[in-house]
Amino acid sequence: MKFSIDKQEKYSVFTLENEKLNSQIAPLLKSEMILLNAEGIRNIVFDMSRIKFVDSSGLSSILISNRLCKSANGTFVLTGVNENVMKLIKISKLDEVFQIVPTLQEAKDLVMMEEIERDFNDDVKS
Repeated sequence: MKFSIDKQEKYSVFTLENEKLNSQIAPLLKSEMILLNAEGIRNIVFDMSRIKFVDSSGLSSILISNRLCKSANGTFVLTGVNENVMKLIKISKLDEVFQIVPTLQEAKDLVMMEEIERDFNDDVKS
């Protein structure tokens, strides 16, 4: 599996360099996401701009990634989702589960807005 991670202060951008997210790649993706979560990274932008095909195991690994971020009180955002992959996501009704935005910048902005909101809510509770 080829990928890159751009770690910022409030989030990390995970870019999968493979064209396929299938049963061969999915377990590796899941492992990487678990490692990021263990490092304390709770906000992940998953850049799917290079991915042209996703199967059910690939969707499962994305679901697990989403769950890891949510359980850490963080945000998981998909961006760069191509038309074919988006069709599969919609057929699976996962468009109701995932936060999906068209561009990387919009994904970063969404994460930052949610971080500000969490900080504000934490201050109000204190």
